[in-house]
Formats: sequence, C-alpha cells, structure tokens
Amino acid sequence: MNFTVKEAIDWFSGAPLRILLVLLIASATQYFGKRAITRAMNRLATADLRPGLRGVGTRQKERAKTTGTVLSSTLNSVIWLIAFATVLGEFGFNLGPFIASAGVIGVALGLGAQTIVRDVISGIFMLVEDQYGVGDTVEVLEIKGVVEKVGLRITTVRDSNGTLWYLRNGEILKVGNSSQSA
Repeated sequence: MNFTVKEAIDWFSGAPLRILLVLLIASATQYFGKRAITRAMNRLATADLRPGLRGVGTRQKERAKTTGTVLSSTLNSVIWLIAFATVLGEFGFNLGPFIASAGVIGVALGLGAQTIVRDVISGIFMLVEDQYGVGDTVEVLEIKGVVEKVGLRITTVRDSNGTLWYLRNGEILKVGNSSQSA
C-alpha cells in the first residue's frame, strides 16, 4: 500500500471518523425522534379523550400539533447541542470552562427571560386545559373578540373594530369564553 494512502486512512480513522459518526447518530436520532413524536401526537389527536362530547376534535388536533412542535424543537435542540459539544471535544477543545460559562450565562438568561418563560408555561397550560381555541369568542383583559391564533407565548384576538390584539399568555389572568358550552 502506498505510504500516503496509509497515512490518509490512519488520519481518517481517528477524529474525522468519530465526528462523522457523531453527526450520523445525531441525524438518525433526530429523524427517528421526530417520527416517534409525530406518531404519538397523531394518535393523541385522534384519541377519544372526552367520551360523549362532540366537536372537540379539531381543537384536540390543534393542541396535539402544537405540543408535537414544542417536543420536536426541544428534541432537536438537545440533540444538536450534545453533538456540537462532542465535535468540539474531538477538535481538542477543553469543554470544562465552556460548560461552566454556559451555566452562568444560563442563569443570567433565566433571570432576564422570566416573562418569556412565564408566557410559555401559561400558554402550555392554556392549551392543555383547553381554555379557548381558534375561532372562539372571548373576553380577555379589556378586549372582546375572536381568537385568531393561539401560540405558546402569544394569543392573537381580533375585536369587533377589526383591531388585532397580541396578548402575552403570562398576563392573561382570566378569560371569558362565550363559545364553549358547559
């Protein structure tokens, strides 16, 4: 075997091969994880969770879709963060100071982003508890109108004048929903 070919094979069988394996494993994990989440959310969207009640199917599908999106985003973030750290380790970076810095930065961001976290958590509970959905006529804060979009952080409501209101879910303390029956 030629000496340069042997050197190339030796070089590739080290860090480049491990990096390639990390990226392949991360991609496969992302693919299969997203597939599993999609299957679970499709099953949840079609399950009869409230026997006897009709007309909740579209809302249940929308909630399952939103939950699936959140789970997929979280899975992707975790997978690629771990893959990135592993690849950096293969390049010889000392990850100890990086992880310590990330912890300090995480605490600072956590303190600064308290309202965003509160909005998202409130949005999750609003979806889970089915307080309102797209198309419902609601009274929120001083606004009365039709819900156009329900997100994890923001709900949009159009009032009778045609004004579109963006309401942070963390600030919504009480909701009157005239579209839901008991």
